[in-house]
Order: sequence, then structure tokens, then C-alpha cells
Amino acid sequence: MDFDKYFVKSELIPAVIQEKSTGEVLMLAYMNKESMQKTIETGYTWFWSRSRQELWNKGATSGHFQKVVDIFADCDDDTLLITVEQTGAACHTGSHSCFFKKLK
Repeated sequence: MDFDKYFVKSELIPAVIQEKSTGEVLMLAYMNKESMQKTIETGYTWFWSRSRQELWNKGATSGHFQKVVDIFADCDDDTLLITVEQTGAACHTGSHSCFFKKLK
């Protein structure tokens, strides 16, 4: 697979993570070429941590893994939508989804 077309605008691509069974958006994270390749190869999500400047496998420390079901690119090839089977909480706070703070 040619990963280069997804990284024309930036070295990182946003990845929206959605639970396959419910359609709920769980989180937003970023991928570089290596994490995108590892995600496809392993079938579990890998991301690039902008704060730690390192690869991380979602669930490696918490046990809350994300098994990849589908990966879609948007029409401009600059954002990914990844549907997953979520084990446990997706958010580091312990919430199932990172999107639990209602503003309106």
C-alpha cells in the first residue's frame, strides 16, 4: 500500500476512532506512516503521541485495546475514519468515549 498519498500535507494524519457496533465516536488521535502501517499489519490501533513524541499502541498499558474493523480515508486523503471493536474505555479518564463534555 502506498502510504505517501496520506502524508502530502503533513507528517501526521488525524484518525477519528468510531465504535463499529454503536457508531459512537470514541476518540481522535494522530498517525504517522509507521503507526498507520503497524495498525494495518497488526489489526490493532497504533498512534503517534504528539506530547511524548513516540509511537503508542492503544491499550498496551490499560488493556483497553481497539481491534480494527475498517479503515476509510476521506475524499482528500487527509483524514482517516477507523471503526473498531473497543475493549473497555477509550478515554484515558476511564470514560468510554473521549467526547463526554457537552457544551450545548
